[in-house]
Amino acid sequence: MPGELLNTKEVAQYLGIHEKQVYALIKSKKIPCTRITGKWIFPKKLIDEWILSHSKEGMIQARQKSAKIAGALLAAGSNDPVLDMLLTFMKKNHPEFYIFSSSTGSTEGLVAISKGYTDIAWTHLFDPETGQYNIPFIDKYLSGVKVVVVNLFYRELGLVVSPDNPYGIERIADLGREHVRLINRQKGSGTRTLLDYHLHQQGIDPETIQGYENEVYTHLEVGLSILANEADAGIATVAVSRLFGLPFFPIVKESFDMVLNQETFFSKSVQTFIESLGSAEFRRKVKPLGNYDFVDAGKIIHAR
Repeated sequence: MPGELLNTKEVAQYLGIHEKQVYALIKSKKIPCTRITGKWIFPKKLIDEWILSHSKEGMIQARQKSAKIAGALLAAGSNDPVLDMLLTFMKKNHPEFYIFSSSTGSTEGLVAISKGYTDIAWTHLFDPETGQYNIPFIDKYLSGVKVVVVNLFYRELGLVVSPDNPYGIERIADLGREHVRLINRQKGSGTRTLLDYHLHQQGIDPETIQGYENEVYTHLEVGLSILANEADAGIATVAVSRLFGLPFFPIVKESFDMVLNQETFFSKSVQTFIESLGSAEFRRKVKPLGNYDFVDAGKIIHAR
């Protein structure tokens, strides 16, 4: 079926590696594939399962190693430049604590915490039915787990476009214009969920958008792709706009939260992380990056 079977070039693009590396994986029998009429074929479903299994394996290995470090925690999920700065700030001022973070997307972060692969999930998932962020997804992904949801900040998410913006992109509907190239986020990310929601609301078929299938895993990668002229637009935080000097057109102000079980919340590492979030020094560092709202920062907004 179209789109279900990939050739070597397509699987290389899908994995973000060179085609030669694909052949090396084939030779070492580390990637699911089959040979038909002399050509290597890769079932996309098996590739997705292979990626997920290796991701889980990496998390488990990381957990085994981190167990040797007192106070170390694992985190997974969404990402934000301000979150990266906060983790660095904490590491600099409190070197005795560690939070190792992986950018897997909001949905995968919740799945990982439900399976015990991580201690913390970063998330910003929008629920169209309730108009809420994150809380409606707790029952869906964390049934039976005693968790708390802590707000980190509210942020502006919007369209980041090329410096000269030749196609006059200002809103989601403009992504459907001829020749406009999008750089997208991966499936399961909060940003991808938001984009798909708006496209559906406006009756736009994603397949008509050039570059919709081109995915990256972080907001910074969106900005870098635009700076490298690989795309004309993408959705990212206002911080990316400020860092790279790119035009920004806001779409929504959203809640960026931390989800963790109740026992982890009371750990010294997490409490130090929350203290760092509220420090005046950290707030001064992030102020130039845009309209980040810390009014509820560190507050428990949901517990179950």
